[in-house]
Amino acid sequence: MKISDIRFRIVKKDDSKLKAVASVTFDDCFVVHDIKVIEGKEGYFIAMPSRKTNDGEYKDIAHPIKTEMREELIKAILSAFETEKDKVEEE
Repeated sequence: MKISDIRFRIVKKDDSKLKAVASVTFDDCFVVHDIKVIEGKEGYFIAMPSRKTNDGEYKDIAHPIKTEMREELIKAILSAFETEKDKVEEE
């Protein structure tokens, strides 16, 4: 599967660690919404879409199974986010 599109909703609250929410399309035929871009102590990272269980835990509802795909997804999202963030800052 190849990533064919990444779109963002940028979060413009200065005090929020959540910086954007991404939708990633694969092979122009399958999309995963609500991938979060979060600012951590060591830089940006992504959080896959999840839901809260009855016992208060959060479980991913969609995620890569193989390490290689996870790394490719993280790299693609964060690279596209940097580009998008730069565009927003220029406005």
